[in-house]
Amino acid sequence: MGEAREVMDRLTAAATETKDFRAVADCYAPGAVAMTPDQGEIRGGEAIADYLRQFSDAFPDIRYEHLRKHESGNVAIDEGYITGTHTAPLPVPSGESIPATGKQIRVRDCDVAIVEEGLITSHHFYFDQMEFLGQLGLLPEMPT
Repeated sequence: MGEAREVMDRLTAAATETKDFRAVADCYAPGAVAMTPDQGEIRGGEAIADYLRQFSDAFPDIRYEHLRKHESGNVAIDEGYITGTHTAPLPVPSGESIPATGKQIRVRDCDVAIVEEGLITSHHFYFDQMEFLGQLGLLPEMPT
């Protein structure tokens, strides 16, 4: 296992197993940039850790179910599912929150991280927002 894979595995464990967001922030280089489907660009380890903490707070039983783990040079890629139960409010970019729905989710996810000198410098999060909102029951019913 290379350095990129080790850092990505450490990040996933800190965010979903131990919920140690100090350790999450420590996985990122000071100028790290994350790209997210829901909040766009996030800069810095602390801000990225706060982004992930919001999901952990809203889905206290959050887990990452790996389908595949890839590594090539300084790039680590995870493919899998984010699972959890929505039991607390989830902040959204507008400043409002989605109230707890009590619904369980299992949303397909892919993460791509570039690691330099043992720290993530770039992290792209990919998940389908429509699938996420649909599983929470937040999309209007489509006419048949």
